[in-house]
Amino acid sequence: MNAATTARPAKARTGIEGLDDVLAGGFSDGHVFLIEGNPGTGKTTIALSFLIQGAKDGERGLYATLSETEAELRDGAASHGWTLGDGIEVFELVPPESLLDANQQQSLLYSSDLELGEVSQSIFRAFERVRPRRVVIDSLSEIRLLAQNSLRYRRQILALKHYFARHGATVVMLDDCTSEDGDKTAHSVVHGVVRLEELAPAFGAERRRLRVSKYRGQPIRGGYHDFTIRTGGVEVYPRLVASEHHGGFARDPIKSEIPGLDQLLGGGVERGSSTLILGPAGTGKSTIALQFVAAEVKRGGHAAMFVFDEELGLLFNRTRALGFDLESMRDAGKLHIEQVDAAELSPGEFAHRVRRIAQHMGVRAVLIDSLNGYNAAMPEENSLILHIHELLQFLNRQGANTFLTVAQHGLVGDMKAPVDVTYLADTVILLRYFEATGKVRRAVSVIKKRTGPHEDTIREFQIGAGGLTLGPPLTEFQGVLRGVPEFVGSAKPPMPTPGMGGHTS
Repeated sequence: MNAATTARPAKARTGIEGLDDVLAGGFSDGHVFLIEGNPGTGKTTIALSFLIQGAKDGERGLYATLSETEAELRDGAASHGWTLGDGIEVFELVPPESLLDANQQQSLLYSSDLELGEVSQSIFRAFERVRPRRVVIDSLSEIRLLAQNSLRYRRQILALKHYFARHGATVVMLDDCTSEDGDKTAHSVVHGVVRLEELAPAFGAERRRLRVSKYRGQPIRGGYHDFTIRTGGVEVYPRLVASEHHGGFARDPIKSEIPGLDQLLGGGVERGSSTLILGPAGTGKSTIALQFVAAEVKRGGHAAMFVFDEELGLLFNRTRALGFDLESMRDAGKLHIEQVDAAELSPGEFAHRVRRIAQHMGVRAVLIDSLNGYNAAMPEENSLILHIHELLQFLNRQGANTFLTVAQHGLVGDMKAPVDVTYLADTVILLRYFEATGKVRRAVSVIKKRTGPHEDTIREFQIGAGGLTLGPPLTEFQGVLRGVPEFVGSAKPPMPTPGMGGHTS
């Protein structure tokens, strides 16, 4: 087999970086593709982007519209800051003005009233006049209505395909899926199919996703990919596949610079690993994670924080009292901190943001606070776990340490987390409240560490103006993790340290 036979075909870029990634470069030159989806899913926006990118690449484009007017198309393009200027011809298939005369039998004649053959011939004449390399036909629903049966419809699609193939044009056909029987005739004829979907959650913004259900002779990125429509066009967030990303780094121990905590962790956590911090509300999960973030910045590295649950102004004020000046870290370009609105963000977009920041800044510590908020963005637990798995694996392969917090339900006694991801994390730190000598106190333990040995003790810790401090192991108490421990030592139970209340997180 010679090189000419094995070479991949040239690609027509769509102008949407994420979609080109999913399509392994774009649409194959000289073939017909179908973009289908219900009205409002973004078909026209993608088609316009395809033609605009073609104009940038020096390829003329033709937009043949059977459903929208030219004015509507140009207004839609203008809403994204686009101008359909030289290189893009809009062909609006409308009846002659004489047919709209009041004396005619009908007051208005739509394109569906024209003969099918006349519609095709009009498109062909427009093509021969413009001689474009890229063509958009909007939409197949009008042609389907004209054909009236599946046999005529299939023959018409084949006729269009063969005509454009002879002229080497790359064609995108749009279908709004309004047929009652869900006609899939075009699927077997076209070279590839992109399916757009819109989901409406019970609360929050609509979620959009796409899937390439067919692409002949071409490996593509399978599965669903989230996307959004914003001013400026469509943004597609390809599904993160961690195995595609590798980075070289030394797996050195990373310390929190808190001696007691580092001792509990057996010297720290390993570079390129994930740490899950579990505990009820207020026990100090964020504060412990912040120790590692601040330590990384102090060592000269970069870090990123994605905060779901706390307003940034309150976070800055609270953590400043604990000795963390997050604003200064951010202003110095060492810390990226972002407040995430779970109701407005899909999991795919969130993973894309984390990936972009991690690669752009070269971050070595990432804090996601908390998975409870992430769970709100992706209420389907199975899918959430898969998203987290890929995200953790990606960050680990980049040499970044990831810290996740999960708030468990309840305060003492038997507690449960909204989602169990303990098996995904390399290290698990457990925080608990417990009662002793009439005071509510805090305890910390490490219940899992894949990358090396760790203490199996339980230590009391305090959060105060000086930050986080850990005491010696609680060897004379039993049942600390249950919340109401029993003193089993030989001496009188120790009294709580003065000023133990402090701040919470």
